[in-house]
Amino acid sequence: MTDKKIMLTQDGYNKLVEKLDYLKSVGRIEVSERLKAAIALGDLSENSEYDDAKNEQGRLESEISELEAKLRNSEIIHSAAPTGKVAIGSTVTVRDVELDAVDTYMIVGSTEADPDNNKISDESPLGAALLEKTAGTTVQVHAPAGVIEFEILDVK
Repeated sequence: MTDKKIMLTQDGYNKLVEKLDYLKSVGRIEVSERLKAAIALGDLSENSEYDDAKNEQGRLESEISELEAKLRNSEIIHSAAPTGKVAIGSTVTVRDVELDAVDTYMIVGSTEADPDNNKISDESPLGAALLEKTAGTTVQVHAPAGVIEFEILDVK
């Protein structure tokens, strides 16, 4: 993983810390127990349970390393600056000009993006188009379906 800054809200940071703690404690214990059980079966050269447990251990340690790197390179966004401009941490209400549909999104770093919960990355097409804009501005977003226009109704 590169040393690129990972932008996180405090909530996102806390969730990563919680996940890391879980993997280091519970996850490692579970894999260790699987390895012990597989070793107890005997001949390791033809023991698929042992191979599976070793592969799981590798995946677990890789995920732990990745989370540690993200946390080490993280920068916590406490709140969006009160400039009226969209920034990471802002909550933005937009209207799709063509469909006249209104949605509200929180702009977050890519690690926290969760479109199902209206958290969009600052690197996504919509998130990038909204950055540094103010209420009343119309932005064009280049999407696979074509260009979509959004009017910014509110920035918090």
